[in-house]
Amino acid sequence: MDVHQLSPFISVCSQITAADVGLAASMGFKAIMSNRPDNESEDQPANDEIRQACERHGLAWYYLPVISGQITDENAADFREMMAAIRGPVLAFCRTGTRCCTLWALAEAPRLDVEAILKATAAAGYDLSAQRERINALANEGLPAQAITSGSGRRHDVLIVGGGAGGQSVAASLLKRKPDLDIAIIEPRTEHFYQPGWTLVGGGVFERKDTVRPMEQVMPDQVKWYHAAASTFEPKQQQVVLEDGERIGYRMLVVSPGLRLDWDAIPGLRETLGSNGVTSNYLFDLAPYTWDLVQSTRRGKALFTQPPMPIKCAGAPQKAMYLACDYWHRNNRLGELDIQFCNAGGALFGVADYVPALMEYIEKYGIELNFMHNLAAVDGQAKTALFKVTDGEGQVSEVEKPFDMIHVCPPQTSPKFIVDSPLADADGWLDLSPETLQHKQFGDIFGLGDGGNTPNAKTAAAVRKQAPVVAENVLRALEGEAPRAIYDGYGSCPLTVERGKIVLAEFGYGGKLLPTFPNWLVQGTRPSKLSWLLKEKMLPWLYWEGMLKGREWLAEPEILAHNPAVQDTSDACDWKDKP
Repeated sequence: MDVHQLSPFISVCSQITAADVGLAASMGFKAIMSNRPDNESEDQPANDEIRQACERHGLAWYYLPVISGQITDENAADFREMMAAIRGPVLAFCRTGTRCCTLWALAEAPRLDVEAILKATAAAGYDLSAQRERINALANEGLPAQAITSGSGRRHDVLIVGGGAGGQSVAASLLKRKPDLDIAIIEPRTEHFYQPGWTLVGGGVFERKDTVRPMEQVMPDQVKWYHAAASTFEPKQQQVVLEDGERIGYRMLVVSPGLRLDWDAIPGLRETLGSNGVTSNYLFDLAPYTWDLVQSTRRGKALFTQPPMPIKCAGAPQKAMYLACDYWHRNNRLGELDIQFCNAGGALFGVADYVPALMEYIEKYGIELNFMHNLAAVDGQAKTALFKVTDGEGQVSEVEKPFDMIHVCPPQTSPKFIVDSPLADADGWLDLSPETLQHKQFGDIFGLGDGGNTPNAKTAAAVRKQAPVVAENVLRALEGEAPRAIYDGYGSCPLTVERGKIVLAEFGYGGKLLPTFPNWLVQGTRPSKLSWLLKEKMLPWLYWEGMLKGREWLAEPEILAHNPAVQDTSDACDWKDKP
């Protein structure tokens, strides 16, 4: 089976047999498409046999028969529609692969420049230079008429949805590699926040004003800024619809929408936030109130909550607690306080290597750990919090706890415009490849940050490593090449266990430890003064002057020599095990 890749999403080959389907599955393909009618030649296997083999191996089957030498525009349109419905890399076959390749070229005419199309087909071993004029002619006509007339005519090489840490970092990394690239960012906010600093605002270390800058100051001059909100996605037409109905076209789309803090999921919470001793460092406006409460609380009960995963910066609820306890410890108040950590999960921290150091501080501060306690309601006037508690047998009961101060971490979900879009997985998150950060269904879309379904910690440090990967792969995709840059799941959570010391948790997929510095300099599993210096002094500067400006210090992406979708079986295992 001689496989030729056209894009990260599709490869083509000559006639296959039912026996080849298992090999295709081992190479990472999720679907098989036949573009060859039955009975073209006597030696041709029946398509039904190959379909049955696909069912046995769990591959999707698609059949789009095209008469050799008579490929119509309707065939190309049908191919485009069928490809939009396929999930995962697809292997298309015909007698020699030429028909499949031509169908792809004609279908991609509205999406890619003719030169990129011809370069991709030539690299795959198919000379389609004779199709140049036809591809050019289909560049506009290949789209439905309504898609042409409803567009504003504005189109960019790269369109980025989201001007937060992910969107700005990707734009900077792209411009570092290709300064003349046509990039636009859709972002409705006028301010850009350094959210990792809010924990330190709540601990009395930072001033709130130090964690925000005008959006126009962090937006690169070369980037077109659409000061609006994205409403819907039309990936078949390569367009994003803005809230006012305007459609913006793209060749490549990068989606970095962040996530949504669901305050309304906890009855009574929104009404009492910022009063009655109810606070949260997850809001810019409330972090100073946290510090006010810490200073004014001298006795009574202090609760700190953590909802079910996923949440951004899973250590943040604990950071707020440790910094508060350190202040109370230094001011001899711990003996008068009942401090409880109410975690909806079953462990103090998701990576076991860091738990021993954290437990030392739990014991030092006299914190009561309440696992499987999920905050269900807050009554600010009565100063009570209701928790749903799950026991070892899965039975759920309700427990009411009074408080004098409560720091709440809210439940967190994917933004609604992502949930309702064709880009979402079954749980509403962006459906991305964990390694390449390419969308699993649409090869011209990439994503990063808190809105993705990749199983990494949702932290700014993760974005710092993801952005160069996305930039590298987007540029390759613009050239019709497969993504090669790989993200290893890196995330970092500097756990501020006391003022002046941090447990620097750094880990990747599967909880694998990924320390940046050698053990003799920073032992990440132990509290460190140097890690505090990094958090307090270096990381804000690294964010504003490094990450948002395309400086990829200690963040250069790993580049693979081969595309994982078309490797042979032996290479596939090695690739999956790469850190």
